[in-house]
Amino acid sequence: MQNWKKAVVFGSIGAGAVLLISGRRPIGMAFAAAGLAVLASEYPEKFEAVFEDAPDYLQKGMHILSKVQKLTQGLAEQAEQQGVKAWREVRSHYAH
Repeated sequence: MQNWKKAVVFGSIGAGAVLLISGRRPIGMAFAAAGLAVLASEYPEKFEAVFEDAPDYLQKGMHILSKVQKLTQGLAEQAEQQGVKAWREVRSHYAH
């Protein structure tokens, strides 16, 4: 890949990421899409393989997100129970 194409790809994907993080979602997506389009034009066979495997990637990603959600939900429930227990201890200590 030529240097100017590398600069376009990395610059637009980087700018897109910064814009997405800063909350400017539409323009961030546009920049990232432009960078990916240039990259895809340079390596079409690799993007085709990724596109064909996309359902597997999505399924694995959904599975991981499901596990993370269950974990965070369990942690939140545990924190809530400990908070209630601590509150009861504080109340019983000062109720006398």
